[in-house]
Amino acid sequence: MQQREKFSSRLGFIFLSAGCAIGLGNVWRFPYITGKYGGGAFVLIYLFFLIILGLPIMVMEFSVGRASQKSIGRSFHVLEPKGSKWHIHGYFGLAGNILLMMFYTTVGGWMLAYFFKMAAGEFKGLAPDAISNQFSALTGNTQEMILWMLIIVLLGFLVCSFGLQRGVERITKLMMASLFLIMLVLAVRAFTLPNAAKGLSFYLLPDFDKIREAGIANVIFAAMGQAFFTLSIGIGSLAIFGSYIGKEHRLTGEAVNVAVLDTSVALIAGLIIFPSCFAFGVNPGEGPGLIFVTLPNVFNSMPGGRLWGSLFFLFMSFAALSTVIAVFQNIMSCFMDLWDWSLRKAAIVNAVLISVLSLPCILGMTVWKNISILGFDIQGFEDFLVSNNLLPLGSLVYLLFCVTRYGWGWDNFIKEADSGAGIRFPRKLRYYFTFVLPVIVLFIFIQGYYSMLK
Repeated sequence: MQQREKFSSRLGFIFLSAGCAIGLGNVWRFPYITGKYGGGAFVLIYLFFLIILGLPIMVMEFSVGRASQKSIGRSFHVLEPKGSKWHIHGYFGLAGNILLMMFYTTVGGWMLAYFFKMAAGEFKGLAPDAISNQFSALTGNTQEMILWMLIIVLLGFLVCSFGLQRGVERITKLMMASLFLIMLVLAVRAFTLPNAAKGLSFYLLPDFDKIREAGIANVIFAAMGQAFFTLSIGIGSLAIFGSYIGKEHRLTGEAVNVAVLDTSVALIAGLIIFPSCFAFGVNPGEGPGLIFVTLPNVFNSMPGGRLWGSLFFLFMSFAALSTVIAVFQNIMSCFMDLWDWSLRKAAIVNAVLISVLSLPCILGMTVWKNISILGFDIQGFEDFLVSNNLLPLGSLVYLLFCVTRYGWGWDNFIKEADSGAGIRFPRKLRYYFTFVLPVIVLFIFIQGYYSMLK
């Protein structure tokens, strides 16, 4: 059995955990869902649900990881009562991480492709229709998408193959620092655009009339869903990093630090996108096409747009890669914990595995585009399995495991969460965590299916 590595610093743990939580959902989904549901008022509701919903489950996931010193593949084996079956979720968690990467690597490849295309000046002088055709051409080209997907996979596993400290922690610190620097530069540039103030007002000033227009129930569910899914809780993607840290600090404070970084990226992304959209008369609630069709048109209209566009897609590539590296580290750790594999073997085998398993997502946009599963294309179905099933149900498992006597139990959880210095977990809210929060998570799960069937 190999000796388990530890982070060289607390900052490494915070950055890597935040890097896992910070993904394309922060800078892709958050701005357009904010635009769709009324701007600043939606942000306030989102932050409220992040505190009462996302943070407690994150603390629980960290606690299970630190107490067990294992990945999700073995953590429940270590902590569960003898004869119970909580460890079955470990296999679903591993499957969830792999499923996530089966489509996330493709989208990450799009970001990297657009960085190089923007830097090479391929969008310069193109009409809006021609820019839209660029994205259609990319998503219709099987060979090109496979190439960019393989680059993302190989980069991720190359970093992980150097180990926790020398590879994952070192590169993630550099990427996260660069990510925040690039975002701040882009935000300052966005503030100087004409009519930027209107975009900032829409984004930052609460307008509760807009909530009534969108429908209060729709806005609340969207805010709950975004607060829940933005942290990537439920499939052990964060628990693994708890297993790499000591007991010097209480885990509530660590979870707050990670959530603050995650939320900061989402909020700063809005500070970039909304002023840009209002400056050029673009609807900020357009959806994912905002990134690949609308914003390249915005950059084309800006003085120095090639530079600003290149920086934006470099930032998007870092956001994607930070998640890819973190999840790859979790997948590798699961294989090492379950079968005592070496670091090198886990990296090589999983690089081949993820590369092969990522092909259906790409083929589903081209040669298999007529294939439909429950009304989804292949990418949509993979996303549906992870986002609407494994994440909420996995979070429910972690929650019940930590608060009920049939699992690890409240006392053991509190002892682990409150080991060290810092913010204590709010014990007085035990009733809420035991009886109310599970109902909320279950509601999100059911509502996701209801929205799909509408």
